[in-house]
Amino acid sequence: MVGNEFVLHVWGDFACFTRPELKVERYSYPFITPSAARGVFDAILCKPARDPTEAQFRWQVTRIEVLSPPSYIALRRNEVHQDLPALRTIERWMDGRDQPSPLLADEMGKGCLRTQRQTMALRDVRYRLHARIIPWPRHADRLHCFEAQFIRRAAAGKCFYQPYLGCREFPGFFEPVAPDAPGPPPCSWDTDDLGLMLYDVFDLSGPGGPTAPPSVSLFRPVVRGGVVEVPPYESPDVLKPRGAMARDT
Repeated sequence: MVGNEFVLHVWGDFACFTRPELKVERYSYPFITPSAARGVFDAILCKPARDPTEAQFRWQVTRIEVLSPPSYIALRRNEVHQDLPALRTIERWMDGRDQPSPLLADEMGKGCLRTQRQTMALRDVRYRLHARIIPWPRHADRLHCFEAQFIRRAAAGKCFYQPYLGCREFPGFFEPVAPDAPGPPPCSWDTDDLGLMLYDVFDLSGPGGPTAPPSVSLFRPVVRGGVVEVPPYESPDVLKPRGAMARDT
């Protein structure tokens, strides 16, 4: 069963979709990756589960429309390279049972946790993102229910967490639009010389959970009139690790 296609108008002041080959000094792709676009839809509606067999659906991004031409800005940011403590530790801090132990990122020379990085980010980004819900086989009969939930939540501006554009400090904002609704046209940009772009960081061929190992996939985007047609994950145009499609979905 093929579900309906949903469209979001997404925008933000800044974005950084880091090219993995330039990880030390962050350099953004010229437009949003399918992985980041999927994350915007996930922020509005997702059905995760600790047990992978209980996962209910995933999002498949089908098209990316670039409404504003890519415009770069150079930023220098302070990044903290230590994870937050476990949730139970933070809860003890909140309850006053333990003394908080902050991350002193600015104590230079004293085991400093701060790393300064140069970032080539995007500014004033605007996209029209198209995606559809792909239910896992056990939940195929609930497709219409999932779609109704998304329509209701997106129309009310509800999300489980604030969508972000590549980095959490770059929030993204959204509004749902009808697939055939009039709107600003994509920018006049044509290129097929972007090389390999990150498609996703997980194996989308089957349900996954919080402990699922990373599985990086890539594809070669082609931009025509500011529009990128995103192939489905199962397509041979998506370069996947060997064995990624061998799992039973």
